[in-house]
Amino acid sequence: MPTPFSSRHIGPSAAETAAMLESLGYETLDALVDQVVPEAIRQRSALNLPAALSEEDALRRLKQLMGRNKVVRSFIGLGYHDTFTPPVIQRNILENPGWYTAYTPYQPEISQGRLEALINFQTMITDLTGLDVAGASLLDEGTACAEALTLAAAQVAGANRVLVSDQCHPHNLEVVRTRMQALGMEVQVADVGAWQHDGSKGLAAVLVQYPDTQGVIHDFEAMAKQVHEAGALLVVSADLLALTVLRPPGEFGADICVGNSQRFGVPLGFGGPHAAFMAVKDALKRRMPGRLIGVSKDAAGNPAYRLSLQTREQHIRREKATSNICTAQVLLAVMASMYAVYHGPEGLKKIALRTHGAAVWLARELMQAHLEIASDDFFDTLTVKVRSADDVLRTGLLFGVNLRKLDAQHVTVALDERVREEELNAILKAFGISRAQHPLHLNDEADLNCSGVFHRQSAYLTHPVFSRYHSETEMMRYLHRLESKDIALNRSMIPLGSCTMKLNAAAEMMPLSWSEVGGLHPFAPHDQSEGYRAMFTELENWLAECTGFDATSLQPNAGSQGEYAGLLAIKRFHEARGEGHRDVCLIPTSAHGTNPASAVMCAFKVVPVTCDEQGNISLGDLRAKVTAHSDKLAALMVTYPSTHGVFEESIVEICKLVHEHGGQVYMDGANMNAQVGLTSPGKIGADVCHLNLHKTFCIPHGGGGPGVGPICVAAHLKPYLPGHLTWEQQREGAVCSAPWGSASICTISWMYIAMMGPELTNATKYAILNANYVAKKLAPWFPTLYKGSHGLVAHECILDFRHFHKVTVEDVAKRLMDFGYHAPTMSWPVGGTLMIEPTESESQAELDRFCSAMQCIHGEIVGVENGTFHATDNTLKAAPHTAAFMLKTDWPHAYTREVAAFPLPWVKEAKYWPPVARVDNVYGDRNLICSCISVEEAAG
Repeated sequence: MPTPFSSRHIGPSAAETAAMLESLGYETLDALVDQVVPEAIRQRSALNLPAALSEEDALRRLKQLMGRNKVVRSFIGLGYHDTFTPPVIQRNILENPGWYTAYTPYQPEISQGRLEALINFQTMITDLTGLDVAGASLLDEGTACAEALTLAAAQVAGANRVLVSDQCHPHNLEVVRTRMQALGMEVQVADVGAWQHDGSKGLAAVLVQYPDTQGVIHDFEAMAKQVHEAGALLVVSADLLALTVLRPPGEFGADICVGNSQRFGVPLGFGGPHAAFMAVKDALKRRMPGRLIGVSKDAAGNPAYRLSLQTREQHIRREKATSNICTAQVLLAVMASMYAVYHGPEGLKKIALRTHGAAVWLARELMQAHLEIASDDFFDTLTVKVRSADDVLRTGLLFGVNLRKLDAQHVTVALDERVREEELNAILKAFGISRAQHPLHLNDEADLNCSGVFHRQSAYLTHPVFSRYHSETEMMRYLHRLESKDIALNRSMIPLGSCTMKLNAAAEMMPLSWSEVGGLHPFAPHDQSEGYRAMFTELENWLAECTGFDATSLQPNAGSQGEYAGLLAIKRFHEARGEGHRDVCLIPTSAHGTNPASAVMCAFKVVPVTCDEQGNISLGDLRAKVTAHSDKLAALMVTYPSTHGVFEESIVEICKLVHEHGGQVYMDGANMNAQVGLTSPGKIGADVCHLNLHKTFCIPHGGGGPGVGPICVAAHLKPYLPGHLTWEQQREGAVCSAPWGSASICTISWMYIAMMGPELTNATKYAILNANYVAKKLAPWFPTLYKGSHGLVAHECILDFRHFHKVTVEDVAKRLMDFGYHAPTMSWPVGGTLMIEPTESESQAELDRFCSAMQCIHGEIVGVENGTFHATDNTLKAAPHTAAFMLKTDWPHAYTREVAAFPLPWVKEAKYWPPVARVDNVYGDRNLICSCISVEEAAG
């Protein structure tokens, strides 16, 4: 019998479990859990899940499922193109836990590798778009379009409408409609080529596609001037590969350019995950959503990267935030950036010209056969007029190619970098052309065959990073150097409260490299995705079982999107009952910052609810608020267990109160790792919850993304789940571009649940055990701020540092780096605290190492506080200590080099050297540089 996967996933051994329980004063794990989870909501029955499979059997079964997919070469387009992932990138990034298990780079000193890769991404985007500043990735092209229009609406005073080209990709239109209508913004869809400014007010932006959804390239320069005369912004959704040869949007007047970087080496994956992008003019940079990577300097004056401006803006601005983006698509942005680094500007241009040349040849053959194409100005996509589009698509399938039906008499063909001669001939056969009339020369020396006004003249990717690493040897070493600068789960525990950095097992990750998973276009014919849809159905049912709800939507492709989709379902529910006036959303003051941001995006009015001294929602304040807003109450957003790491015993009463006043209860699933199998959102009385599959269900964080944020709902909300008009669902309400969002990585959570089965409950119990063990072990030095009625915590604990006056939690966070640890969540939800969540995947030995580091740091804090150590010249204020600093001839500190670098004996075993000293955040915001710096700047 193979060893059960649960014993691989759960860290503590039987002996360690017994020792940990003894230290807490409990004989059994169940006895501990009974004291943590309130009896009123405790679930005693086992989860109704299939029996756990071994790793081998789960892989075999998923292979059988996904084998029901038909991987057909798709030339459908719509912003999704097949691409070749260079093996050096696949093996060293996509399949490498040093990259995919890292956390969001909020601690820059231990994130320099990812940050450099993202600076490369931003540089690539600004260069190709011809605009001033780019962010570090958004979620997908449709939501990037919506984010751009939201930015414009916030920028343009009195804006009440947007104009969208009818030649935008249909899924972009669909997401824009969902997002704008929720905000009360009018969406006008029209032929923008005929639009002229008539002097009316209120226009926020005009959105166009470049090239458009039919593949036609338009000259928008004159339109840009009119848009600006109207006081609005021009938003261009562009094809990134096309921009290597076409005039960039920044040069013809665009204010914002968005798009998808998928075709830069990221598999189709049936829709995701892929990194979208946004670039803006300099004047708009402080309104950008998502992440912006900047260059600052460290304590030694050396250049250092960090998150700039938008760093967790929701936690600062909350209901005033214009975006709820939290998880981005960092891992995919890294892959796309390295695709550009590996190929360089000339390599990218050759790929573009080879693809374009194939389209030119195809157009010539089609016209030779007296077929009409939409325009002579195209890049890689042709729209062809035919007698019957259905006949062409059917014939194409017989020859192994998917084409796109635009309407009854028009078919679109979108070529890609992988197109081969036999595939082009198959496409001709689909159009009834049995033999080509001209010889085909698929090469990268072709000229751009479109009007001269569209030809790009400006250079791009001129920074040396895009010309240094074109051999696989150099590329492999570059990727390894960057990886070595960071702390990820393959180095040590990442004890982040609320973020659940648990094991991402290799068996869960392996299917991502299968062609049956990565090779499907999201809008391929329905019968080609039978395996995917079977897998989705099982996963949806399993997640519904875990949450106690009736239905699941996998479409939201981030936790923030899940929040938004859940609130949108509530909004539509009220509207359907004739109660659309309900627009008040109650949110505890302890809530994650994306909660109020998501509520505002649904046009809800945020009303805060206070918390008591124990960190629980104040029942008195809640009663007052639900009574005061009874006629307009739409929802309460609640995190459970609470953001303070405690199971609130009044949760059932809280839900009942909201329902009595006509509201719905939305539960944030950030802390679901403490619930699965022990209780559920359905059992406590909630109506909808979102789940972070990148937390509880093992999708890796990828350095800041990808994430998946599906929503589970009670039966009455099922009709209001997100739909997708561009798929056979034919239901409105899409919240992202693809019908199932980031479809491919759902296989990770499928594998996790299939291998754990009902043992998911045991994982939850161990998450609770580990958290309480850490809280108890550190109690003599750092008190736990909030506890339940039995003096215990849920799956995380908040340690209080506010009684120290000379040392801050930031000092502690930086000092932990010298021990080789990532800091816990810092100063949230309470300033001056650290929130620790060890997860069930960590062994007692690793927990003890972390606790010993914290105990050592406590001794250093006390020394500073009582004056034994200097107030400013001490290990905490100078942390982290770099190798370069340790080698200084003149050691400037009163403490020794040994204490600085090797504070405990075990640190020497595998010493991590932070690549930079403490980063100056203020300098970085005041001197904003968001692209690759020059050699001179790097040298100081």
